[in-house]
Amino acid sequence: MPILIALLLGVVEGLTEYLPVSSTGHLVLVSRVLGRQAGSFEIVIQLGAILAVVVHYRGLLFSYLQRRDMRLFVSMLVGFVPVAIIGKLAGHAIKEHLFFPKPIAIALAVGGVVMIVIERLRKNKETLTGLEHVTPMRAFYIGLGQCFALFPGASRSMCTIVAGQLTGLSTATAAEFSFLLGIPTLGAACLYEGFKSRHELAHDIGGASMAVGLLTSFFVAWAVVASFLRYLKSHGLEPFGWYRILLAIAVLKFM
Repeated sequence: MPILIALLLGVVEGLTEYLPVSSTGHLVLVSRVLGRQAGSFEIVIQLGAILAVVVHYRGLLFSYLQRRDMRLFVSMLVGFVPVAIIGKLAGHAIKEHLFFPKPIAIALAVGGVVMIVIERLRKNKETLTGLEHVTPMRAFYIGLGQCFALFPGASRSMCTIVAGQLTGLSTATAAEFSFLLGIPTLGAACLYEGFKSRHELAHDIGGASMAVGLLTSFFVAWAVVASFLRYLKSHGLEPFGWYRILLAIAVLKFM
């Protein structure tokens, strides 16, 4: 893979993995415009995004381990289980039939409307702030919401943040747990897909392109996670909803 393409795809992944706009949808659309499928390279750049969250939250995670407080880790595991089951059962059919511009545009538009409606309904309502409020039961409901992210264009971030909001969490807390839930969810997906595509990764992409894509995704995703959390403390998700709707219209019109 050319270095410039690896750099571009790394930027796209880093920008969109943790924003509620769908990294998968953007990668499919950008790859179509470039005339080159990301293929197994998506595993590499997704790994960079996962590492960004691990590094960003290393202090928090280590503090829980030091205190031998397993509640957060239990909640992350509980939230991961539903998508692991549904993904195993339906993943192949979804990839076969839905990884195309029109289904992605529909998912973008529907998700955008959902975000706008939820934001407006929640205005001036009291919410729970802090990861200590993410109980295993709330995590399970968030995990059920994450299952909708298997539909390309839906966005794992959007589905989990909205699900967290519906359980009573503040938008910022829902986003934080969404980022942390990405560690087991995206990590398991990377390991599974990486094992299946190990020969392609070793021979078809090239070490330089892999390094560029991974590092680009890592640093861009790290910057996005930090800035998005600051943004959510005083703003809502509605602008992202409008972006999704406008992008969906553009996709339906031009692709």
